[in-house]
Amino acid sequence: MKNYRPDASEIAEKRFGQNFLEDASVVEQIIQAMPDDELPLVEIGPGLGDLTKELVRVRRVTAFEVDPRLCDYLARNFAGEIADGRLRLECGDVLERWREGSLCDRPYRLVANLPYYIATTLILKALKDPHCQSLLTMVQKEVAEKFSAREGERNFSALSVLAGTAGEASIRLLVPPEAFNPPPKVDSAVLEIRKKHSPDNEAFENFLRTAFRQPRKTLFKNLSAGFPKGELETVYAALELERTLRPHQVGTSLYHRLYHALTKETDHGKESEQQRKHHAKQQPQH
Repeated sequence: MKNYRPDASEIAEKRFGQNFLEDASVVEQIIQAMPDDELPLVEIGPGLGDLTKELVRVRRVTAFEVDPRLCDYLARNFAGEIADGRLRLECGDVLERWREGSLCDRPYRLVANLPYYIATTLILKALKDPHCQSLLTMVQKEVAEKFSAREGERNFSALSVLAGTAGEASIRLLVPPEAFNPPPKVDSAVLEIRKKHSPDNEAFENFLRTAFRQPRKTLFKNLSAGFPKGELETVYAALELERTLRPHQVGTSLYHRLYHALTKETDHGKESEQQRKHHAKQQPQH
């Protein structure tokens, strides 16, 4: 039956990180925060469709849902919207689709309440997707703060640099656990990233992992794990950098200058053998 709605707290699966946004005022604020244009929307993890219902009223939407139970539910409850082309429901792992290319065959905007256990991975994928023009996504507050932090702030991280490389990141709305069913154990935030570029440089990402590997250490100390000390001293002198600087005290543009200065003798971005051995030992850290 179309009007049947399962109990969110009973249907939620921990393995999918499901916390269903049910606060209508928060949904409305997300809709109001969307850029005013005609670009189609992509939603990841529509869940029970509370946000989807409002999205399809204003734009064409492609929704990706990994949970087959919810896919069946959405297919029944949005049968009309699917039939008239306002909603395209894709059942399966969105990461598999991203491995094949973009999530959409034209420019689009990502608007979603992302599963928190995989939100960082999904955001990084969207930043690299050339068809994705912007992100307006509900994530864990801590993740939003890392993506939107500015140079000098405690939360400024590799994620901040990657977001700053792609465009402009900001927190649009703070959301308490009570807005969800079941309520998560963390505070949430709506993160917006308006993109200007779609950078995809694995070597630069590895460079940032090295730079931020121990945030309380100096940047020079961290980088010395991947580059010869003498080369670092030369580059620091050329860029007039203090060796006491910590990773969060260096801005996005300067990280790019450091990267290009340190890799210019390794084919402009291709990792040296020393770097490859070092990064092979590291677990990705953001």
